Amino acid sequence: MAGPNLTGWARIHAAFFNSMNGLKAAWLSEEAFRQEIYLLAVAGPLGLWLGESGFEKALLVGSILLILIVELLNTGIEIVVDRISFEHHELSGRAKDVASAAVFLALTLAGLTWLLILLPKFA
Repeated sequence: MAGPNLTGWARIHAAFFNSMNGLKAAWLSEEAFRQEIYLLAVAGPLGLWLGESGFEKALLVGSILLILIVELLNTGIEIVVDRISFEHHELSGRAKDVASAAVFLALTLAGLTWLLILLPKFA
């Protein structure tokens, strides 16, 4: 946490390092996050190369970044649910399923974005 008493640059500095800690924790604990980072490592440069306009480049790369964002939120939800209890509960399962569905939709959006932008170029 950045700290309730921090302001200005001190708060920004603390928030940055908290974010880096979150990325590190996700990298170390989540296989899906690592796989999506690898996807970004390949698709990011490819999207910058294949996109003709700044808008297309932003959509291609941004759709992959959105997957990572949603994956981090999914991971956060799973962590909180597991923190509460490992015991099976219908609402806990539903929360995890809904968060997983959000990742699925982000992946679907990225796939459609790439398809709709690149298909006309290669068809």
